[in-house]
Amino acid sequence: MSYKEPLHIVRGQGCYLYDESGAEYLDCVNNVASVGHANPQLGCLYTNSRYLSSELTSYCQELTDTLPEPLQVAYLVNSGSEANDLALRIASAAAAQTHPNTSCSSSSNSSSSSTPRDHVVVMAGAYHGHLTSLIPLSPYKFWGKGGEGKADWVHVMPCPDPYRGTNLDGAAAARAVLAEAAAAGGRVVAFFCESIISCGGQIGLPPGYLAAVYAVMHKAGVVVLPPGYLAAVYAVMHEAGVVCIADEVQTGFARSGDVFWAFETQGVVPDIVTMGKPMGNGFPIGGLVTNHSLAAAFAAGGMEYFNTYGGNNAAVAAGRAVLQEIRQQGLQQRAADTGRCLQASLLSLQSRFPQLIGDVRGIGLFYGLDIVTCPVTKAPGPMFAGAIKEAAKARRVLLSTDGPAENVIKIKPPLVFGRAEVDRLAAVLG
Repeated sequence: MSYKEPLHIVRGQGCYLYDESGAEYLDCVNNVASVGHANPQLGCLYTNSRYLSSELTSYCQELTDTLPEPLQVAYLVNSGSEANDLALRIASAAAAQTHPNTSCSSSSNSSSSSTPRDHVVVMAGAYHGHLTSLIPLSPYKFWGKGGEGKADWVHVMPCPDPYRGTNLDGAAAARAVLAEAAAAGGRVVAFFCESIISCGGQIGLPPGYLAAVYAVMHKAGVVVLPPGYLAAVYAVMHEAGVVCIADEVQTGFARSGDVFWAFETQGVVPDIVTMGKPMGNGFPIGGLVTNHSLAAAFAAGGMEYFNTYGGNNAAVAAGRAVLQEIRQQGLQQRAADTGRCLQASLLSLQSRFPQLIGDVRGIGLFYGLDIVTCPVTKAPGPMFAGAIKEAAKARRVLLSTDGPAENVIKIKPPLVFGRAEVDRLAAVLG
């Protein structure tokens, strides 16, 4: 808010803004609505979070209502990349509050004066955004074509692969990267993880994997969390200064079917949830939701956070429309029902082509087919996957391939996907 007494702007025209009582204000600060507020060629009032808006506050309330109770503070941005960048800033701010006498840029205890004191843990195959701050957090990019390799302050946990039975011990992996960071003279301030590893090849995390990782990251021990235990352990999590961030940019907003957010399948409550892609149904909007403790730590530094387009009227309208459609059209239940139908169809396809389809994995409307050259060795078959994708395109069905070997066929359609579409897909693939 820009004023001690916030303005609730409800209408605009040309160079003027009007509050809820009808009072007129000459707008001498808005250089975004350059052709005037409510220009008839554009058709809507543009304001941002400088002013109160009932639509903005209503949307934030509707959004946080979909999340567990501690997650009540929303920041709106323009993309998933911006959301993850902001999450990193919040995690660093929280660490600075916890350890005010240590530098966030370098440390005399580090193995190199250029190694930042704040270290970050990510998953192998992860992609968290295209910004300069996020390429180092994205093995999908820094170990990919044109990448420059891993930074010393980034630690990569191996991606769990239930199909091949590798890297399934999340607790051991977490201990290993924490030890690695400590040996480098750093402290881990943030752990980023997609709730379902997407660019890594549609890897659905095995049950309890994230719960184990979160416990180790916060030094709470490897435990099966009983009811109510998490609430008690959160204080330890925050005191330790490690912020767990669930990247729901690809998986959020009812895609998982039985749950609204994919992290709910893991029985954990992250410290921050980031979101983007489906949030505005194509309109550029992103966001993150966190708890009051982390929001306060972020604000304590004194630097105002402001985003010109974050929370603007048009973005909020798009966001509210998406939530409304999900509710009114029953799209979460549809994703669950259609997802079960899709799973059955894909498993039937696998039974017909076991030598080619090594694994069918996913939940709701987020599935992957692991294409192999041999069901015994489980060797990836990227050439086969590419051929299937191109053949489907020729029959007017669009798929994509991903994963470290580009051998996983990704299926992540709009939530309005139904049984007729499942049948068409099955007919094309079969």
